[in-house]
Amino acid sequence: MTYIPNTEQDQRAMLDTIGVEKVEDLFDVIPEQVRFPDLNLPAGMSELEVGKLLQDLAARNVNVMQQVSFLGAGAYHHYVPAVVDTILRRGEFLTAYTPYQAEVSQGMLTCIYEFQSLIAMLADMEVVNASMYDGASALAEAVLMAARVTRRDKVILSSAVHPDYRDVVRTYVQGMGIPVAEAAYDASSGLTDPAAVEALLDDDAACLVISYPNFFGGIEDLATMAELAHGAGALFVTVVNPIALGLLKPPGSFGADIVVGEGQPLGVPLQFGGPYLGLFATRKKHMRQMPGRLIGQTTDHDGRRGFVMTLQAREQHIRREKATSNICTNEALVALAATVYLAAMGSSGLRRAAELCYHKAHYAADRIASLAGYERVFDGPFFHEFAVRTPAPPGEVNTALSRHGIIGGYDLGRRYEELEGAMLFCVTEMNTRDQIDNLVDALSTIA
Repeated sequence: MTYIPNTEQDQRAMLDTIGVEKVEDLFDVIPEQVRFPDLNLPAGMSELEVGKLLQDLAARNVNVMQQVSFLGAGAYHHYVPAVVDTILRRGEFLTAYTPYQAEVSQGMLTCIYEFQSLIAMLADMEVVNASMYDGASALAEAVLMAARVTRRDKVILSSAVHPDYRDVVRTYVQGMGIPVAEAAYDASSGLTDPAAVEALLDDDAACLVISYPNFFGGIEDLATMAELAHGAGALFVTVVNPIALGLLKPPGSFGADIVVGEGQPLGVPLQFGGPYLGLFATRKKHMRQMPGRLIGQTTDHDGRRGFVMTLQAREQHIRREKATSNICTNEALVALAATVYLAAMGSSGLRRAAELCYHKAHYAADRIASLAGYERVFDGPFFHEFAVRTPAPPGEVNTALSRHGIIGGYDLGRRYEELEGAMLFCVTEMNTRDQIDNLVDALSTIA
């Protein structure tokens, strides 16, 4: 079966137009010795054989359904109500594409509008876009937006922001003349050092970026950080864990100008790394500088409520030099999962999930810290992640834990030299008291 729809006459006409004799002539610029390499591919397989092969490959992965997980560091194991997947798998949503034609896309547009509304309520912000690729790209777009709004070109990141997020920001701004400075965290509390922030803030600072909670799980003092940023004329950007906002005071109430985050905890399984969901919220006065899509409410010819894509300041819609971003799509299906999750949980359900995370994590931290050879690295307040120094290298600890059917914590020494020998543990509502006690028992055997 051929997948090329052009007839021989069509191909001949095109070749004559561009002035070549045959299709193969188009590849003359490629050296002949590498033009058609011997790929040495195995023989074709039947559908039955491919299915078995993929099952065998999948079985080699360790997942949170087989082992008990205490690993977080940006991707979290939370309960997903059955209704999320049920609605997600409906054909109207599962196969929906970009809702360019509003008259035939009211279902998906309505859902995205509801997503925007729910995230605005959660973060206490005025405007939310239709989602970004993930939390890291959302932050990168936020610092670029801050530079446009303030007409300044310096970004200040707390070193307690997720290391991967900081890497993505640097990737985005390289070659743009936007320097990135890092404010140190306090070695005792694990929270961003206000003195370090104040020393970096100057007339060139476009924004200050603080995580809430931060990468170590610490609950930052957003009021102080917002005051420092605004006092220097910079925007205050907050990177949030949306589950934590079920319990903690929202960043908008502290005066955050831009709020971004990873939406994966909201009804999206771990999925071995994606697809995930970028959250992006801002103030109404900055709305026209916001990247990505925005769904707005309007009325149709007959006066009925309807929804459309609006304020589309993307380079595929307007002149490139006037565009705010080259983000050309959104994670609509994953945003729908977050919408269904939030609607199903409600404010009381989300708060209960956050409370369970908080209290279980503190129980685990207290029990682990009571073990000989183990101690908490930081003494600051935390949500559901905490750093612990271990008597053996983290790699050895995790290997030993795996023999007990436990996925251990994140080795902080991978990204923080000063935290060599420390691990970041995460506890969510999915971890039972017995599982935490089993973790403690397993750790007690490691020295």
